[in-house]
Amino acid sequence: MRTILARLAASVVWGAGMSALAISTCDATARPVCEIAPTFDAGRAPTSEINVAPPPLGSNQTGDGSVARPYATIQYAAARAVPGTAVRVHPGSYAGGSFVTDVRGTPEAPIWIGGFSPRPGEPPARPIITGGSEGLHLVRCAYVVVHDLEVRNVSSNGINSDDGGEYDDPTAAHHQVFRSLVIQDIGGTGNQDGLKLSGVYNFAVIDCEISRCGGAMSGSGIDMVGCHDGVIARTFMHDLSANAVQAKGGTTNIDITRCRIENAGERALNIGGSTGFEFFRPPLSKTGPNAEARNIRATANTILGSNAAVAFVGAMDCVFAHNTVIEPRRWIMRILQETTSSPPYVFDACSNNTFASNIVYFQRGQISTYVNIGSNTLPATFVFRNNLWYAHDNPAASTPGLPSPETGAVVGVDPMLKDVAGGDYAICASSAAAGQGESPPRVAGDFGGACYRSPPSIGAFEIPEHPAADFDSSGDLGSADFFAFLSAFFLGDPASDFNADGTINSQDFFDFLGAFISGC
Repeated sequence: MRTILARLAASVVWGAGMSALAISTCDATARPVCEIAPTFDAGRAPTSEINVAPPPLGSNQTGDGSVARPYATIQYAAARAVPGTAVRVHPGSYAGGSFVTDVRGTPEAPIWIGGFSPRPGEPPARPIITGGSEGLHLVRCAYVVVHDLEVRNVSSNGINSDDGGEYDDPTAAHHQVFRSLVIQDIGGTGNQDGLKLSGVYNFAVIDCEISRCGGAMSGSGIDMVGCHDGVIARTFMHDLSANAVQAKGGTTNIDITRCRIENAGERALNIGGSTGFEFFRPPLSKTGPNAEARNIRATANTILGSNAAVAFVGAMDCVFAHNTVIEPRRWIMRILQETTSSPPYVFDACSNNTFASNIVYFQRGQISTYVNIGSNTLPATFVFRNNLWYAHDNPAASTPGLPSPETGAVVGVDPMLKDVAGGDYAICASSAAAGQGESPPRVAGDFGGACYRSPPSIGAFEIPEHPAADFDSSGDLGSADFFAFLSAFFLGDPASDFNADGTINSQDFFDFLGAFISGC
């Protein structure tokens, strides 16, 4: 019954060309929210505070860190922080160039540095750090949370955190959280980064916005050199020169998930890269093979624009899965090797990486080559599975040229993204991507935090658990929903005001039909 109604409605609403629309339904199994793992500060609260405010109220000479007599600079206040301290940075403008050195909390008592809400229940007001070479530089810090700050208009890096040159000491810089930061207008001439991390272990970058960093096809939103065991999540990175995220210099075990990346320059995600031998963390091995990056996982991200959505560059055992890629400008992906063996060091060729369960929505006329392959790589070792490829300007030309065979591909079928022009890439139950993916690695949540089904959908979005057209709230879509809506509609029941505009009319009927057909 529903298939007949769907075909009839499709013909009426969208035209006869859509009448063969495939209809699928949601099951009734409830899906819990799949959030990222909590960071080390979860459930912790400060036991003391040090206040900072711009002059003339703040003074490093006459202040004592109280609300009435705050200090004037973050650097001065942070040097006096002990485990459990919150450095409360009051709203206002601060000069860049603060160094926070050897500030170390504990697992039970972290140290917080950032803006705060003067009134309970209100979001923190972000203090602004502006001017100078670097906004804020952390050196050998541990169990520190940097939050609710804005950094802008600095000439080098926005926020920098490193191990102070102790390249072979994983305890030098570790357990750091960067949360709710805005970093923008950084450098503009070359290799200037929004957030620069070097030799940092066990870190998280969450709910940040990073934009307009670097220039001349160089500079990253987030640049990691020899970093390990980290997560970058729910972060909006846009209008960048080289890339949104770079993981190089021996970086391992990083999850990049649920991020929104738009117009990020040459390579939206640069998994690997090119690093001077002396900068690897830990130092390069002389007895075994080395790599720029290993075990980097990018899942459930949306990526718009950039010359390439992802580049694997001297990378091993990395995964790009369940992402939605929109309009890459030149290539869909790149396989490169920029750091090569040189005695006494041996480097593995870029190999054994996975590209799976991604939606790639592109213009064939804009793509030069699907996969750009450089020398000294092993492209035949790459795994391709369950991707949906759709050239919207020429669906018949959607078949990608790949360096190894793909299994489970969906080719040339419109994924029916909700509103590409408006930046909404969600799918509904009728999408060819629904239920056609493979289980994502480690990170189980989609772009919005809903758990993927089993089997999951292709791309960054799972189909809705409770579609709006589920009129009888049964968890499934069927003829009962259609007739329940019709009954309410003809009786003038307020429940049939489907678009919630306060009026029941034909638009509600057609809006319901559209949602019913798409499974939304």
